[in-house]
Amino acid sequence: MPWDPAQYLGFDSERLRPALDLLARVPLEAPRVVVDLGCGPGHVTRILQARWPSARVLGVDRSPDMLARAAADGPGLAWPQADLATWAPEGPVDLLYANASLHWLEEHAALFPRLMGFLAPGGCLAVQMPRNQDRPSHQAAFAVAGEGPWRDRLEPRLRRQPVAEPEAYLEWLTPWAASLDIWETDYLHRLEGPDPVVAWTRGSLLVPLLEVLEAGEREAFLAAYRDRLSAAYPVDASGRTPFRFRRLFIVARKGNPA
Repeated sequence: MPWDPAQYLGFDSERLRPALDLLARVPLEAPRVVVDLGCGPGHVTRILQARWPSARVLGVDRSPDMLARAAADGPGLAWPQADLATWAPEGPVDLLYANASLHWLEEHAALFPRLMGFLAPGGCLAVQMPRNQDRPSHQAAFAVAGEGPWRDRLEPRLRRQPVAEPEAYLEWLTPWAASLDIWETDYLHRLEGPDPVVAWTRGSLLVPLLEVLEAGEREAFLAAYRDRLSAAYPVDASGRTPFRFRRLFIVARKGNPA
């Protein structure tokens, strides 16, 4: 069960807002090289190109399906396929922009300084990561994964704490950054349609879990997951489902040489 661009873009406006909120805080006027790390279907990459039309903009992702969609919608841009855990640029980068991608990688204490090392002097690392793992949307998935007949297959894939506390990133990045801005935002979305929280997580959190299950098992997993979510996310008087989602933002600018 590969990453599905259509499933991910089912909540495009809700997923796009934090990407734009992050972009608004990038302090660069005319970057020459911009890399969108974990670009997915490329909708944000095209926004980066529109903001800095003279820059060389690359969208990097591991998923061939996501990159195929990105290339179809943005034929004039570069879309290299790479694993972000081992990717390295050909030369110094002015902006490394990572919207909802780095939480899939391990060892952030080493990863974030490594990324800072790829920046040109005065360059910027801009990151947004979901930090919703203690909310019902995620806790229910962890519980269902750990209680069913699929437990042995799913437990190794559970990432119960993929993003550290904000203070940890402050510690890891301070030696590298001339300026550093870290904040969290809680978005209260009002989702439409039946089982919208399930539809949301099927485009992100559940992908690595469902891909190892057979078709019948996937349906059983999703049924148990829906049951757990029904009380946590009731429909409101407007017929929509309020869905609170927390995200961590980091904007770190590398210092210029003395």
